[in-house]
Amino acid sequence: MNASPIYLYVGADYVSAFAMSAFVVLKEKGLDFEIRTVDLKAKQQHSSAYREISLTRRVPTLLHGDFSLSESSAVAEYLEEVYPAPRHAAVLPADRETRARARELQAWIRSDFMPLKSERQADRIYFPEPVKPLSEPAQLACDKLLDAADRLIRDDRHGVFGDWCIADTDFALMLNRLVACGDPVPPKVLRYVERQWARPSVQQWVARPRG
Repeated sequence: MNASPIYLYVGADYVSAFAMSAFVVLKEKGLDFEIRTVDLKAKQQHSSAYREISLTRRVPTLLHGDFSLSESSAVAEYLEEVYPAPRHAAVLPADRETRARARELQAWIRSDFMPLKSERQADRIYFPEPVKPLSEPAQLACDKLLDAADRLIRDDRHGVFGDWCIADTDFALMLNRLVACGDPVPPKVLRYVERQWARPSVQQWVARPRG
């Protein structure tokens, strides 16, 4: 199974936060893979061909041999088990409790902050444009996010749990929605976002051509 070809299906516009997360995992582990794009604007995710590959009809979807898997956090956990450390770089903490905290952070980012996500969309990171002040619900979500950032981020360590893990990429991207739109963030949050964004695996995603 390990020798089977790996394909990663992502949106053709390369702006999905979750597709970026799966891409970074594959790059961090040093795996060879091929990107296949799905035109979400043309509803290609609902085509019969893509329905055969993706149960959720969303991106990203990983195809490894004849095994397919959607949802970026599931993809990260799968690849961590199939391509474990030390032969491949770890993308999740080894300690059980710290690993659980990383999963908690990933799940929280995915399931919460909806008003903020609506008003500070991830594509603004790549295509900046003027934005309106946050609404009250979005500001409340922003305050909650920045409170968590204040509690988790320290300048004396690279990641929120010590060493880098994929939860850092996800967390930094969520925070970068604010940075890219010019919303005020504390200096240590800005430094954290800049550290995570400078990571080579992240920069390889950022460098992808976008129309």
